[in-house]
Amino acid sequence: MIFAINTSTPQFSIALMKKEGILIEEYIVSPGRRNFRAFMPIVHSIFESTGSMIEELKAIIVAMGPGSFTGLRVGLSVGKGIAHGLQIPIIGVSSLESMAVQLPSTPYVLCPMISSRSGEVFTALFRFDREYRMLRITEDSSLSLKSLASIINGPTLFIGNDFDAQGYLVKDLIGENAFLAPPHLWNLRASTVASLGLKRFLNNDFDDIRDLVPNYKRPPDIRPNPFPVMSGK
Repeated sequence: MIFAINTSTPQFSIALMKKEGILIEEYIVSPGRRNFRAFMPIVHSIFESTGSMIEELKAIIVAMGPGSFTGLRVGLSVGKGIAHGLQIPIIGVSSLESMAVQLPSTPYVLCPMISSRSGEVFTALFRFDREYRMLRITEDSSLSLKSLASIINGPTLFIGNDFDAQGYLVKDLIGENAFLAPPHLWNLRASTVASLGLKRFLNNDFDDIRDLVPNYKRPPDIRPNPFPVMSGK
């Protein structure tokens, strides 16, 4: 059994999943009730409600950001504490990649977005290959919506945690190339974080707990191409 944590977005969540990929339980906490002092009681309650023992855990999966600075610190601290106490592996996964994984397979480019307090969005571009594997096109960046719009040059499926406020702006700025994911997919779920990390767990691909730090992702310097494009993709 693995335990997954997402505190990188305003709506945070935790999940228990079997190593076979079967979801046992997931708790989602709305932004209005977000109180990190109550986080550990919520963690304890998911074990109580499922009749599970924390000692049954085989790994911890944590969404590493980018996202909420405070949330990332709290989530990783809790994950590290459990992993260290039980002497089990910990795995950090990208919040943006996890968000993209929630989207259905499509020939369109995928663009997950997480709101930043700076008025920008944390974002990256992904796509599926012909075998339906997720491929990363760009590294994570912090951009204004106008800067993001300037590099979208084809049909793109967008997903974002703040689309109640930003969805219409994305459509307005990008136009006919912008397609919004259904509302029930807008918020990153810990169950998706668990699924993404599970692949690494089964391959014994763990992180060093001493080196694992949140991906805060500061805004990039002004440059002609705001996205650092990865090679070999």
